[in-house]
Amino acid sequence: MLQRPNAASVSMTVNGTRRELNVEPHETLADVLRERLDLTGTKIGCNRGDCGACTVLVDGQAILSCLTLAIQCHGKSVTAIEGLENAATGELDPIQKAFIENFGIQCGYCIPGIVMSARALLNENDHPTENEIREGIQGNLCRCTGYQQIVESIQAASRESNGAKSPSPRADETVGRHAVRGAD
Repeated sequence: MLQRPNAASVSMTVNGTRRELNVEPHETLADVLRERLDLTGTKIGCNRGDCGACTVLVDGQAILSCLTLAIQCHGKSVTAIEGLENAATGELDPIQKAFIENFGIQCGYCIPGIVMSARALLNENDHPTENEIREGIQGNLCRCTGYQQIVESIQAASRESNGAKSPSPRADETVGRHAVRGAD
């Protein structure tokens, strides 16, 4: 590891893999994920906590990685959009599948952050109401949609988690899989 003059040693689990990093005191988690770990699914939109594009899970809680210093994640578990997919099988998380099947994706830039907020919501409440869903994603801005298909996607994932099957796919799954995995 390259030693940086003011760097601190940080150990965190990222997408299930233990990582040892030397980080500068000012480095954000978003920057470390994107630039050091090549996890570019975490987007940096406004870079000041207003848009939610950088949302990841830290110890299961949705946080804004552009406002979180990497050093604050020492000893914690970080899940970025790339970590939702089952690494062994390649199977997408139910929330990722639901976004594809319900046209919850437009350009895809905001989607990784919205998916991560939705995953955190469903981890806490596996059957949220429409109002609870809208409240759960209120910190995520999307310029392409009116949010209805995003809400429907989260509702479908909730139904799937509770044993009801979602309708068969209606969208081009190649494009959708790309966006919900966070690929550039």
